[in-house]
Amino acid sequence: MNKGGRIDGRHKLRKEKVLIVEDNLQNMKLLEMLLRAKAYILLKACDGEEALDMAIREQPDLIVMDIQLPKMSGIEVTKRLRQMPVFSHTPIIALTAYAMRGDKERFMEAGCNAYLSKPISTRELPVIIDQMLQEHRENNA
Repeated sequence: MNKGGRIDGRHKLRKEKVLIVEDNLQNMKLLEMLLRAKAYILLKACDGEEALDMAIREQPDLIVMDIQLPKMSGIEVTKRLRQMPVFSHTPIIALTAYAMRGDKERFMEAGCNAYLSKPISTRELPVIIDQMLQEHRENNA
């Protein structure tokens, strides 16, 4: 371990924070179940305003963002976060039931790094989260 609190130069001692933004209780429970096994610190928000407030307060390492949310859409939350320097490189994964042509591009233009359609793939999501957190760690080393 070195001064930076790293082991083998790669893994931080602190657990990574993942903010789950989802207004559907069943989807929230599924996401919690998938991510709890990874030992992340899980933060939860059920609407866009709560997501924005929690992200600013907690500064998560990654955000899983439902797009269709009460009070403020996931796209609007993402745009607002991207305007803040502290969130310029935070990975944001869009989750949505939208599957229309052009939606993926719209989400990416808003600042999302990846897009997954619902129903949530229990195999794909953890892999994408692991990859994005690894890239985030490497970029912030």
